[in-house]
Amino acid sequence: MLLVLVLWPILCSLLIAVAPARQARQLALGGSLVVLALTIVAAFMFPWDDGASYHSLGLDAVPFLPSLGVEMSFGVDSVAMWLIILTGFLAPLTVWGSFTAITERVRTYYAWLMALNAAMFGVFVARDIIFFYVSFEFTLVPLFILISLYGSSNRKFAAIKFFLFTFLGSIIALAGLVYVAWKASADIEGWTFQIAALQEAARAMTAREQAIVMLAMMAGFAVKVPLFPVHTWLPLAHTEAPTAGSVILAGVLLKLGTYAIFRFVLPFLPIAVNEYAPFVAVLSIIGIIYAGLICWVQTDVKKLVAYSSVSHLGFCVLGMFALNSVGAAGSVLYMINHGLSTGALFFCIGFMYERYHTRSMEEVGGLASRMPVWSFFMVFFTLASVGLPGLNGFVSEFMCLLGAFQSGASDIGAGGTVGQLGPWYAAIAGTGMIVAAMYLLIMVGKVVFGDLREPAGHGDDHGSLPADLTLREIGVLTPLALGCLILGVYPKPVLDTIEAPVAQVMAQLEVEPETMHAATSHDTIVKFAMQAGGSDND
Repeated sequence: MLLVLVLWPILCSLLIAVAPARQARQLALGGSLVVLALTIVAAFMFPWDDGASYHSLGLDAVPFLPSLGVEMSFGVDSVAMWLIILTGFLAPLTVWGSFTAITERVRTYYAWLMALNAAMFGVFVARDIIFFYVSFEFTLVPLFILISLYGSSNRKFAAIKFFLFTFLGSIIALAGLVYVAWKASADIEGWTFQIAALQEAARAMTAREQAIVMLAMMAGFAVKVPLFPVHTWLPLAHTEAPTAGSVILAGVLLKLGTYAIFRFVLPFLPIAVNEYAPFVAVLSIIGIIYAGLICWVQTDVKKLVAYSSVSHLGFCVLGMFALNSVGAAGSVLYMINHGLSTGALFFCIGFMYERYHTRSMEEVGGLASRMPVWSFFMVFFTLASVGLPGLNGFVSEFMCLLGAFQSGASDIGAGGTVGQLGPWYAAIAGTGMIVAAMYLLIMVGKVVFGDLREPAGHGDDHGSLPADLTLREIGVLTPLALGCLILGVYPKPVLDTIEAPVAQVMAQLEVEPETMHAATSHDTIVKFAMQAGGSDND
């Protein structure tokens, strides 16, 4: 089933590319609905009561280069399964939501959109680093084409900046992963790229080696999140991308970075993670507040929501590096919730842009009188993004802050040391929630309420679209609204199913006090390296 999830979108992509252009939309929608159906079948096949173990759902591996230990290995735990469900859920919505926005080169657009889904599934189902890295890196190609061909006026620069940032970071991360594979090959006298084997090899490395590998991995994965200060590509890419590109970017692609940190950095490098968790947490908090303040002065509503993603994912990373079960579970839940609420906001902005061809809050506003249905959804998803109790954003944001607040007290047994944050980290990060409420509510006040403002000469001309949302557009937004409401009122099924894998990762972060003392007893990285090497001459 996991192999089918990867291959079916590729098959659809090839079929769309050779089909008549007039059939591209229908083929893409039909193919994406099959993707959703396959995702539902995989969800029913998955044994949720054993969510901490990896399940291949029918096929363990496909040999690729056996002599070099390279094979396509498949397996998902409950965390990966929920992200697969999110990807499959968004697939038909992004296709359906693009029907009126994309009128040229439709075959190219939908073919690459389906190929992007295949790459995202590949990241979540991979159990060897070669398959993971190929899928992780291939996501750059479809999105680069979608931005550069179908974006706004500055699309070429945005696409190039996006590609260079993420490609360079990914190459550095690959170097770190290959180093771990090289260390593992010395132990087993042969190459292996299986994640389980590499995890054991990485955990056996010295403190100095773990620190270097963590730096390499975070260089690639933090760009994908993105984490301050390597976030500057995201607002431009979001602003210039077509609506579906922004939805997928916010909904799933940014989660590839947080998922990779959860899957590789935390369990692979416990000594380095415990040592540098406060530093990563500080970067997360800077991103939360800094991006929020930038949002406050934006006039482009799409750029505002784009910067808000930097702020929101700062909470996600903060919860992860709290290094306790509460924060990590909140972080995983945040991946799902952010994909729903922020993806929906980009849909709303895209539907407005199709009618007014502007995203400036100075040119358009007071749309409640002209577009009441659109305004309802816009307010609803904004409140979900703010973190209103009862909607999905509240639970995950609160858990991330609570995890940071409680960090420093081990919840994985006596004798271990885990978590080095505490109340001050949570309190300072909490101010980001106040800033977020201010800029998002100000945005709603300008765009939705007040006197009607429309671009000069616009009048009632919306082209082929009515003034308010069509049934198709309502059909796109309604499932997202239901998802936000259900996860806000009753997140227990998700939290219960991710509890075991989260606890397992947290248990792998347990470090003996003597080891932590050896890793933290020096003021500089140079002295730290000497201690790890065992000699002042190393």
